[in-house]
Amino acid sequence: MTSSPIADLWPTLPGGADARPEAAQRLLQAAVESFAERGFHATTTRDIATAAGMSPAALYIHYHSKAALLAEISQAGHAATLALVRAAASAGGGPVERMRHLVEQFTAWHARARTVGRVVNYELHALPEEAYAVVAALRLDIEREVSALIEEGASAGAFQVAEVRTAARAVTSLGIDVSRWYTDRSSETPEELGRRYGELVLRMLGAGL
Repeated sequence: MTSSPIADLWPTLPGGADARPEAAQRLLQAAVESFAERGFHATTTRDIATAAGMSPAALYIHYHSKAALLAEISQAGHAATLALVRAAASAGGGPVERMRHLVEQFTAWHARARTVGRVVNYELHALPEEAYAVVAALRLDIEREVSALIEEGASAGAFQVAEVRTAARAVTSLGIDVSRWYTDRSSETPEELGRRYGELVLRMLGAGL
């Protein structure tokens, strides 16, 4: 069981995977691994280029800075998460079934793609202002999708929550934190963890299971 590579995100990037030279793909993967291991500020362009098997000068052919790499990774990671949340929230069934599915998928993704998850969620402060604005909008869209599903469940009497936005943030925070602590040595598979988190969230929302 290994963490998902950056290749999982390429379809969400402009042009998709096939539009990127192999060298750019290697740089994206190296950047994810380096940022996750050292943190953005402690990572140098030489670290990234070396991990990609390239010279530092070669990096600038594809990206003008390490911040540009972080921006692309962060936007792709959040776009992938938003797509996952939207698909789960619009699936068939009532709000309880859809919330269970959403949490299962959201949690499993952050376990499988934990290296990417750590970078896109815990290096936000390092993003340039313009890139941060794009990512902040994606994060707000994710929160709105979860909030809308909770609101639907509350209106139908399926959920009992005091404040919808707080509940939505609690739901997403649980899944996001998985990328921080999950490892190959974890006793549960991503899917098993997703199912358990799904049960926990439904109880937290007062679904009466």
